[in-house]
Amino acid sequence: MSASPVYLDAATATPLHPVARQALSAALEEGWADPGKLYTQARRARQLLDAARGAVAETLGVRPDELSFTASGTAAGHAAVLGGLAGRRRTGRRLVHSAIEHSAVLHAAERHVAGGGDAVAVPVDRLGRLDLDAWSAEVREPGVALAALIAASHEVGTLQPVAGAAAACAEAGVPLYVDAAQAVGRMPVPAGWSVLTASAHKWGGPAGVGLLVVRKGVRWESPYPADERESGRTPGALNLPAVVAAAASLRAAAAEAEAEAARLTPLVDRIRARVATEVPDVEVVGDPERRLPHLVTFSCLYVDGEALLHALDRRGFAVSSGSSCTSSTLRPSHVLEAMGVLSHGNVRVSLHRETSAEDVERFLAELPGIVAALRAEAGVVGL
Repeated sequence: MSASPVYLDAATATPLHPVARQALSAALEEGWADPGKLYTQARRARQLLDAARGAVAETLGVRPDELSFTASGTAAGHAAVLGGLAGRRRTGRRLVHSAIEHSAVLHAAERHVAGGGDAVAVPVDRLGRLDLDAWSAEVREPGVALAALIAASHEVGTLQPVAGAAAACAEAGVPLYVDAAQAVGRMPVPAGWSVLTASAHKWGGPAGVGLLVVRKGVRWESPYPADERESGRTPGALNLPAVVAAAASLRAAAAEAEAEAARLTPLVDRIRARVATEVPDVEVVGDPERRLPHLVTFSCLYVDGEALLHALDRRGFAVSSGSSCTSSTLRPSHVLEAMGVLSHGNVRVSLHRETSAEDVERFLAELPGIVAALRAEAGVVGL
């Protein structure tokens, strides 16, 4: 009898939290009507939406009227960047961002540049940490409309110096957009940001719900045609049952976050240490200390990343290889390239509330043999 599958790709999508499942089922019964209408069913839907918005706002420490729900974290990221630039186009047309932003931010930057704007990527060091001096210098340049910084790397887990970056932005009078997709529901987000986004399926909510938070007083203009929903920030009808489930699961995940971090951090430490000592010619990347509690990435020399991904899958392990959002292109990860680390044979392992110590032990027991077999197939032996 084969062993049960082990899912180790929570950074892409976390298994649905039990609270989300319960809330989704209940909301499907009562939250199907249009909350913008006036009849009884619509008023009930409006109550559910208002309660969900209030719960998320309370968890994030923001005002309910600063928060809008979107169709995804990617849509929220696009709106954050393009809306922030549009709102300050009289100031200038330059976007400053880190070199390791999520592809949603980079694609929005490409759209901005194609329309005549300017974008500057600030480098990171070998651990994936932002060069804060370079960042500070760039945001002080004339014509900067917006700065964008990911709270924690979605590929290597390194926490970014958001507080320091925010202070530099405040001194320069530049609003800061923070992509907090990997942080929300796992840890508090440092203060000082003007715009923030997150994605429900990263914390155990359903896919198809993103968060867009625009602080009061921030110059932000929707990049979409006019729509009366969600304070005009994002168009279209919401998937209200999913929104309700996202709010309920965020509250639950945030309440569990400290205990989960304490449980998962030593498991990741175990992976970092064992992979480095038991698999020859491997590089464990990212900051070993200032990092997300649930994520670790390593690269194996002389192994094709896609082949390693499939070999692990055949043994029952679901992991990511290469860039989490551009693996279909078969190009090296832009994050690993920016860090200047090995990108060949890259594996990202990310744990979740259902991951056990036994799951991790089984992965560590089987990984060296899988890597050795792939290297032998490629004619690389004697390591």
